[in-house]
Amino acid sequence: MIRTSNLRVRALTPIIAPADLKQVFPLSERGAEFVTHARESVTNILHNRNARLMAVVGPCSIHDPKAALDYAGRLAQLAREIEDQILVVMRVYFEKPRTTIGWKGLINDPELTGTHQISKGLGVARGLLCAINDLGLPIAGEMLDPITPHYLADLISWGAIGARTTESQTHREMASGLSFPVGFKNGTDGNLQIAVDAMKAALHAHNFIGINNDGRTSIVSTLGNQDVHIVLRGGNDRPNYSPEDIQKTGELLAKADLLQSIMVDCSHANSCKDHTRQEEVLHSVLEQLAAGNRTISSVMIESFLEDGNQPLGDPTRLRYGVSITDKCVGWETTERMLRHAHAALRRMGGRHLANG
Repeated sequence: MIRTSNLRVRALTPIIAPADLKQVFPLSERGAEFVTHARESVTNILHNRNARLMAVVGPCSIHDPKAALDYAGRLAQLAREIEDQILVVMRVYFEKPRTTIGWKGLINDPELTGTHQISKGLGVARGLLCAINDLGLPIAGEMLDPITPHYLADLISWGAIGARTTESQTHREMASGLSFPVGFKNGTDGNLQIAVDAMKAALHAHNFIGINNDGRTSIVSTLGNQDVHIVLRGGNDRPNYSPEDIQKTGELLAKADLLQSIMVDCSHANSCKDHTRQEEVLHSVLEQLAAGNRTISSVMIESFLEDGNQPLGDPTRLRYGVSITDKCVGWETTERMLRHAHAALRRMGGRHLANG
């Protein structure tokens, strides 16, 4: 018989079902209470019912669970010290979108060797998320593959749809069913309209093909996500966090009758891909808040234990605590940035709420 399917597929390997992985790494009742409370806190900040600033802080990508947990321990301690003004959420990204090719993240290749042990990657990822939640630190994740949320979403408090996928119908539909607030980034070229369109789509109910908790192909019927917002990350190496950019974004959201809650990504094109300029972006945000801005609710900072990045070569020779994807600010700079933001917010009495 002439074959007409899977002509370019080398192998199909079954993986563990979400329900089975959750038995190996269960979410405790205490953990579920923590995640629920963290999600409520994020939602209240985004909807301007809480005067704190949300700061999503962490590595560009997770490649070393030991270093990530080391970082999480430091961040959790700092988060408790500044929690009156800032809700710190750790950026724990396991999947990396690639412009062409490259390492796709810890889930896809946990050994960093191109062996693609995805079942192991899912287990490592879930185990790490459980450990970070146990530290009392809320978690942020990027929603890239539409299947992986079934394995991890119960542990996540805030999610991002990246610049390369904001325009994707699949990701807009997925966001409409996620159980936590979701930020849509503007396009890599700086286009804001695709994020606005994505928010509109994710607000509504959808029906699409996915999987259930047992891993079976299913019709997924969603209710719509009322907690979607925009993330400004600049575009084409041009920042978009200036007061004029923020005002333009707020007007665009208002015209579309969408939530006027803006996250400023201090990295990527907003820092002109220079990680050392993230501090400059944060200072601008704080100045705008002090001047009475009512739409900026949150920021994102790419940060790890050590400054900069390193190429992915021999996994046994990687420097500890150094990113293998985008450059990050080191821990010393991270702590300085967050403490400075905390002091500035205390002086101004927190963010200026939209209804305040």
